[in-house]
Amino acid sequence: MPSDDQGLTRKAYFKFNNKHEEARRRRNAASVELRKAKKDDQLSKRRNLNCEEKESNPQIEESTTFTFSLDELIQSIKSSDETTRLLATQTCRKLLSREKNPPINDMIEAGIVPCCIELLDYDHNIPLQFEAAWVLTNIASGTSVQTQTVIKCGAVQKLVRLLKSESSNVAEQAVWALGNIAGDGPTARDFVLTNEAMPQLLELIRPDISVTFLRNIVWTLSNLCRNKNPPPSFEMIQPALAIFIRLLTNTDQDVLADTCWALSYLSDGSNDKIQAILDTGIIPLLVELLKSQQTSVLTPALRTVGNIVTGDDAQTDAVISAGALPHLGALLRHSRSNIVKEAAWAISNITAGNAGQIQHVINANLLTPLVEVLQFGDYKAQKEAAWAVTNLTSGGTVQHLSQLVAAGVLPYFCNLLDSKDWNTVIVVLDGLSNLLHTAAKMGEETNLAILIEEIGALDKLEALQHHENEQVYMKSMALIDAYFTEKDTEEVGTLTPKVEDNNQLQFDVLKNPSMDQFKF
Repeated sequence: MPSDDQGLTRKAYFKFNNKHEEARRRRNAASVELRKAKKDDQLSKRRNLNCEEKESNPQIEESTTFTFSLDELIQSIKSSDETTRLLATQTCRKLLSREKNPPINDMIEAGIVPCCIELLDYDHNIPLQFEAAWVLTNIASGTSVQTQTVIKCGAVQKLVRLLKSESSNVAEQAVWALGNIAGDGPTARDFVLTNEAMPQLLELIRPDISVTFLRNIVWTLSNLCRNKNPPPSFEMIQPALAIFIRLLTNTDQDVLADTCWALSYLSDGSNDKIQAILDTGIIPLLVELLKSQQTSVLTPALRTVGNIVTGDDAQTDAVISAGALPHLGALLRHSRSNIVKEAAWAISNITAGNAGQIQHVINANLLTPLVEVLQFGDYKAQKEAAWAVTNLTSGGTVQHLSQLVAAGVLPYFCNLLDSKDWNTVIVVLDGLSNLLHTAAKMGEETNLAILIEEIGALDKLEALQHHENEQVYMKSMALIDAYFTEKDTEEVGTLTPKVEDNNQLQFDVLKNPSMDQFKF
């Protein structure tokens, strides 16, 4: 640690002095708790459990009992009689459509996959082709090993070909199967993309398309945008952006939700990808969806907006200009804690910006709900609100920091010094050091130190000097050494007002300072 006679150096040691562009936290750099929760994310694979026939062809008749063994079913699927083949394939499909414990492994071991892939070529027998595609859809909805079996047997190329089927039901089933395959992970996703699935999927979206078909297409498109290690080829995905902007005006909630999920995946990347999304003019539509009462739509829309404000100043300004801040403020009071957490994370990336962006946050009256999150929110949301506060103290003006203290942030912010998560403790320590550093420049270091002591935070700082984490105890020791030792706090006189930068801020230091009276 620097010596006592190097005050400025010592203060710089624990100052949170990173550039605002670097302070923005992309999702992969944020806390683990902020990462996508399975319960909030869309399903990557789905089995088709619908037992209603999609073809009215009289050839398809539901059998009431299954009397075949698996070996007999496979032999029947290989029969020269197509009626027998249809009945056997339909029986397999019904077994795989059971809600609980579908016999996927048993079917694979019996050799059903290559049999059904062969039937995908039966353009002359639409019902048989359809049932075979349905069987493959449900097998591909299983584990990665099961999905890989479908891929390795050569299904992808044939399913892509069926996207052009004259039967919309066959095409829809092919879409669903490809969606399950793409949802298996980056390798499977990229294999579907390299087989030219994307342009054909986009061609299927026509004005007269049924809602159920559209839902399946958009869900499959979202899976083709999904996963980031590595992300999909943006060149292959980019043609979908023009479709997504049209889909954001759709009234169907499922279509809206999966469109927003796709955009959330695409926006979770570098600034050039964020810019490509901005260039479509899609931001006002996304911001409008922040008012959605449907959590299934609101969650991915909020996530997308949050990803965009991790970009550069101009990209963040586009979100601010579209009117997002009041909506984000409202979402800090949402009934679902996960929404509150995501909103606080988005705001933390805006307060990591320049002074003008911080001013917009304050003008939108977001300080009060941020304090409420620190006071009443669940722990994950509190951590994100703490980041929002610390980022503000790093890039804000003297006036901004004064308004932050006046909003009553200190007691609830300092409560997080008791956190078991040392990363959160460091965030709070950095915020406090920024506040004290600014107060010192304005000659009000003593008053702020008294205020921090009166709310019990000094005791917490002293306890942190024995913390097991080196950064925590070094930062807490540096704070105490710089601002809480050898200070005469008994007599506090009136100081001459000072001007910091371009701020014409006037203040009177009181003998008994409080948060609502304290001004830098």
